[in-house]
Amino acid sequence: MSSDPNRADLGKDPQRVSGMFDQVAAAYDRTNSVLSLGNDRFWRVATLKAVAPKRGERILDLAAGTGTSSMAFVPSGAHVVAADFSPGMIAEGRRRHGNVPNLEFVQADATDLPFQDGEFDAVTMSFGLRNVNDPRRALRELRRVTKPGGRIVVCEFSHPPSRAFNGLYRFYNDRVLPTVAKAVSSNAEAYDYLNESIRDWPNQPTLAAWMRDAGWADVAYRNLTFGIVALHRGINPGA
Repeated sequence: MSSDPNRADLGKDPQRVSGMFDQVAAAYDRTNSVLSLGNDRFWRVATLKAVAPKRGERILDLAAGTGTSSMAFVPSGAHVVAADFSPGMIAEGRRRHGNVPNLEFVQADATDLPFQDGEFDAVTMSFGLRNVNDPRRALRELRRVTKPGGRIVVCEFSHPPSRAFNGLYRFYNDRVLPTVAKAVSSNAEAYDYLNESIRDWPNQPTLAAWMRDAGWADVAYRNLTFGIVALHRGINPGA
């Protein structure tokens, strides 16, 4: 067992998870790019196309980290709210992007969002839902703050449907990723937790069912990079 008090585990205590992300904030985006073999850029483009932001809309990017994902929505002219529960991530995001006029940073708990009902035209969450200790409650909160007819896009690690490829993927995560993380990350133990959280996360149909249970309609998903990641979408039907 780690002696690091911020070493998160699958209990996903909010303070420990937040503290872990505070520690890796400065190098987080560079590390992710290395560990994903550059695929993070492709996943951001796919998420952007799925959200399809429009000028004048309000977009909530939850678990935005340093705002790298949020910046993809800025050129559309939408007003983007980059929310994250890690104060370290928010501080780093403001340092990098604080001068962007249609982008604001808000510290927020995914299970108790500090926003009004129906405040957003679209909500999105990339690689953050599995770090929430009550993801189904977070999905309900996201629906609460979305306008009737508004849309949700969740980009999250998942499980490759091919048994052979899944075996190769698990080998990379279990053997290669920890070694690379030690070389490029400021806190390699954080990536041990992230690997555990990916392994423990439910598959694509289960997450789709959670979204339907939270009240989202027209729920669908498609796999990216052979199912390493899945892009889930839905619509808030309103009442």
